[in-house]
Amino acid sequence: MRLTTIACFIMFLIAILSHCASDKKMANEQVYANLQDSVGYVGMETCKACHIGIHQSFSQTGMGRSFDHASKEKSDALYDDHALVYDENSDFYYKPYFKDSAMYIMEYRLEGIDTVHKRIEKISYIIGSGQHTNSHIIDENGYTFQAPITFYTQDKKWDMAPGYEDKNLRFSRVLESECLTCHNHFPELVEGSYHKFSKMPTGIECERCHGPGEIHVEEKRAGIRVDTALQIDYSIVNPNDLSRDLIMDLCQRCHLQGMSVLNEGKSFYDFKPGMELSSVMNVYLPRYSNNHKKFIMASQADRLRMSPCYIKSDDLSCITCHHPHHSVESTPKEKYNNACLSCHKEQKQKLCTVSSQLSKAADNDCTSCHMPKSGSIDIPHVRITDHFIHKSGDTVSENLADDEVRDIAKFLGLKILTKPKASNLEMANAYLLFHDKYVDEKAILDSARVYLDKLNGSERNLFELEIHYAFARNDFAKVVQVSKEKQLESISDEWTLYRIGESFMKFGEYKQALSYLEKAVELQPLDIDFLEKYGIVNLQLNRIEKAQEVFEFVLNENAKRPISLNNYGYSQVLSGRLDQAIENYDKAIALDPDYASAYLNKAAVQMILKKNEEAKVLLQKVLKLEPNNASAIQAMTRIQK
Repeated sequence: MRLTTIACFIMFLIAILSHCASDKKMANEQVYANLQDSVGYVGMETCKACHIGIHQSFSQTGMGRSFDHASKEKSDALYDDHALVYDENSDFYYKPYFKDSAMYIMEYRLEGIDTVHKRIEKISYIIGSGQHTNSHIIDENGYTFQAPITFYTQDKKWDMAPGYEDKNLRFSRVLESECLTCHNHFPELVEGSYHKFSKMPTGIECERCHGPGEIHVEEKRAGIRVDTALQIDYSIVNPNDLSRDLIMDLCQRCHLQGMSVLNEGKSFYDFKPGMELSSVMNVYLPRYSNNHKKFIMASQADRLRMSPCYIKSDDLSCITCHHPHHSVESTPKEKYNNACLSCHKEQKQKLCTVSSQLSKAADNDCTSCHMPKSGSIDIPHVRITDHFIHKSGDTVSENLADDEVRDIAKFLGLKILTKPKASNLEMANAYLLFHDKYVDEKAILDSARVYLDKLNGSERNLFELEIHYAFARNDFAKVVQVSKEKQLESISDEWTLYRIGESFMKFGEYKQALSYLEKAVELQPLDIDFLEKYGIVNLQLNRIEKAQEVFEFVLNENAKRPISLNNYGYSQVLSGRLDQAIENYDKAIALDPDYASAYLNKAAVQMILKKNEEAKVLLQKVLKLEPNNASAIQAMTRIQK
């Protein structure tokens, strides 16, 4: 009887274990309740009430320290005598400093020992955990812009911000939702804009990886408990319970930087943990030959997927090695070594083929040899762990000098990384985005054309893509021609309307341009670029009051718009308010000392006022900036007669 009882008990245990295994398997078959659109976010403070220990640990991670108000406590930068950056290409100096607990960046220009330009911008936020960088964000009435300099913590130096090395965008680089929703929690976007925010969180929060917590909180407050050691709690996502593919989709939402192309009707706020990333967006990366040493910084997911270890494994994922609640800096190397040894079960001494002396020099750290630190092609002055796990010598380019790698690397094309294959329409869209954002070369547009030519004409959005393609090629005549295929009323994409409107402007057909730009502004009433073009068209049509209304609205939204200040000044000249016009021209020049059009317009007013010497000085500045400016040459000739 005793044996029978033991046998029954064992069978009972097996049944329980089978049931548990079945529940775990169902994790990828059932839909989490918090994936519904109606489920709200509760905020990290609510999560903290029950998970205080996890909150404290997570707050010390790179994600937890990713974004905050600009303060001395948040900043990892040095503010000594070396805190000065000179950009030779644009001839601007940049000086970061704190004053009365607020951070500022001063831009200035020298002629000899004289300061001929000075602009000071207050920094609202610091972005970056400090493991690699601190970058800086300006908030102008909710509109967000990146400041032109970054502190690189590994080299302990200030330098131009990433992407500013060849072209200094100064204080005009817009930060949109795509950027901010990876480096931060979800900021609240103002309807009708693409980079004005009414609320800005300060760091990545719990619900970015676990999904909205409203149902979870309601159930726990109601006393509904789930023993997560035995079952899955479907009120909230635990990434450990997801399939490997869904874990990778969650991580690569942010750790896979490339061309993120949203699906129709989707936004960067729509992806939630437990969803397939391709249901919201698809991500494409450029592939080059022999460039394993050259990769972008946020490509960890892509590099891992290429690794033999990942390919041969069924369950290796980001969280095999990384615990999202624990800082990488404080994680002991044994944690990573043990992850390697979980598959490579032989004794480490037998596994490692290098000499014991070399192994000791590497501090017995698997990653130091098989995941070495490397620079990235998009962020200077950083060294990051390469997540392509490989043996030394596995890649052709590994033993080449950096200049040799650049010489032999050839662009192979874009590869979709969020699903097995992209449609011809999706590939065409990806190449157009790649051209607009990264590589302004004809060959990229030629690739887009190849995919456009494969379409049969019945696909949705084909009209918009043809307009986009022709506009990118500066073929404005083609844009006008294609635009006649559709009635204005049937076009609902604001960027398509904008491109058509601007194309009509190129030919001086301002009435036609007005119709398209007016509708673009109706659809996106807080898009400053759209509004400025709309105001210019009204000026050209002599609709002075309407133009002034538009420029006043823009400047009320963002007073630091040189284009609007310049055109508002021109409208005031037409209204006979010359003093006010000069005032606006001066504001435009103070913001942009290389703005030739503002100097030219101000010179014209000085000539009207018979102040030819003042006009001559201004025209000389125009000709220094643009030696072949026909209007300036003509005006200078009139003055000298």
